[in-house]
Amino acid sequence: MAQQGGVRLAGQLFQLNFNLAPVLEFVLKKDYVVVLAALAGMATVTWGLMIREALGLPGACCRLGAPDIQHWDISTVPPLFLMWANMMVAMMIPSAAPMILTFAMVNRKRGQSQWPLGPAGIFLSGYLSVWVAFSLLVAVLQWMLHAEALLSPRMVSSSPVFGGALLIAAGIFQWTPWKRACLTHCRSPLTFLMTGWREGKWGAWVMGLQQGAYCTGCCWVLMLLLFVAGVMNLFWIAVITLFVLAEKFVPRGLWLGKLAGAGLVGWGIWMLAGAF
Repeated sequence: MAQQGGVRLAGQLFQLNFNLAPVLEFVLKKDYVVVLAALAGMATVTWGLMIREALGLPGACCRLGAPDIQHWDISTVPPLFLMWANMMVAMMIPSAAPMILTFAMVNRKRGQSQWPLGPAGIFLSGYLSVWVAFSLLVAVLQWMLHAEALLSPRMVSSSPVFGGALLIAAGIFQWTPWKRACLTHCRSPLTFLMTGWREGKWGAWVMGLQQGAYCTGCCWVLMLLLFVAGVMNLFWIAVITLFVLAEKFVPRGLWLGKLAGAGLVGWGIWMLAGAF
């Protein structure tokens, strides 16, 4: 009886697998569904971790959202790095999603892979590796700013001169050719891929690395503005995330960035004027 039951169960599982095969094949052909679901899951996890850190909830890995008036030794850099890396992933996935989805579509049409998550994941790893490197640099910078008492215990600029100068620098950067060149590559996913396509897994990683470099070159100064608004200020993190998304994909994104740059310069001048 047990043997017969086992045979019957195996037959049912085989039949179920056979029935699901067309559905699975259909889903896998819809690359954007699979890739978008993966990106949404990653964004949900990283935003959840960031909110936990910012609110100092139980279980937070670093608890850096809470005031800290003590001296930071070198052991503070790793948790700072983890905080920034998680924050950069959470902030950049929304604006990187169109590029990654376009890559998955082109990769499918070129017949490179039947499983979209593999190549798209390699492309994303190259893209995020640049932001992870940036996170390490900015973590060290934050550690140095804290040592110089330029940040308050809540990780906000305590110097109007420093804050005003950073705002003005960020505003001027929005008008530079460097900003325009990097933003142009970010605003045209299909053009970027068609003009710089590379075959294979290594090619996917290199293309992701190049796109990450353009994206970081476009947005790095905006991320430093968190030293003015508050490193773990969820409102300003959301504002910068939405601004980066709009700057890349709204029709007048280039002029939106320049307008914001003028506003940042005005804000910085006002802050400096209040310091004297």
